[in-house]
Parts: sequence; structure tokens; C-alpha cells
Amino acid sequence: MAWNLNSDRPIFLQIVERIEMDIISGKYQPGDKLPSVRDLAAEAAVNPNTMQKAFQELEHTGLVYSQRTAGRFITEDTHMIDELKSSIAKEKITELIDLMQQLGFQNEEILSLIQQIMKGETS
Repeated sequence: MAWNLNSDRPIFLQIVERIEMDIISGKYQPGDKLPSVRDLAAEAAVNPNTMQKAFQELEHTGLVYSQRTAGRFITEDTHMIDELKSSIAKEKITELIDLMQQLGFQNEEILSLIQQIMKGETS
């Protein structure tokens, strides 16, 4: 099944973000071997060169490392993975708060609404 990629941003960056999410969500564990460039490119329905570029970016950040004959692997640095998870969470929360403030909500109202939703209350 093809990945949900769109043309509003570079495809390789969307692939990087998808693989990062797969890592921080636990789909790929520290030390796991990643599928080959060709296999992931076929799964995502993208050109292998685009997938290769995404892998190179992931290697550049240190999240993925390459072993010449064995393939690419997820870093075993769990601290790095935890920092990435925290960074992405903070980014998403900031985006949500900014949007809520643009809608006219005050901080107290935002917190109250979030708490209601987390408790399963809807209204």
C-alpha cells in the first residue's frame, strides 16, 4: 500500500518524517535493520533515488547507520530517539497552541479543553 505523500513539500523529507515516526512509535526498535531502499521505495510508491536521499538524510542525523554489506540499521542510542520524540511532541504542541490562540482561545481555555478531551468528555 502506497504511503500518503503529497506534493506540497519535498517527498524525501516526508519519507524522513515517516521513518522518524516509525522509529519513535516503536515500529522499528533500536538496532533493527531497515528494509532495503528498493523494498521501501516500492512500498511507498516512490523512485528508489528518492528513498536513497531520505536514507542519506537519516544517516546524516545519526538516527540510522549503514554497515557496508549488511544494510542500514536504526541507532541503538535510545537517548537520541527519546530526544527526537520529545522534540516532535513539543513542535506539534506548539503548533496546536498557536492555532488555538489564533482561534481566540486563552491559555486556560486551551488547557481546560485538552483536559476535557483527554477525559473523554465531548461537548
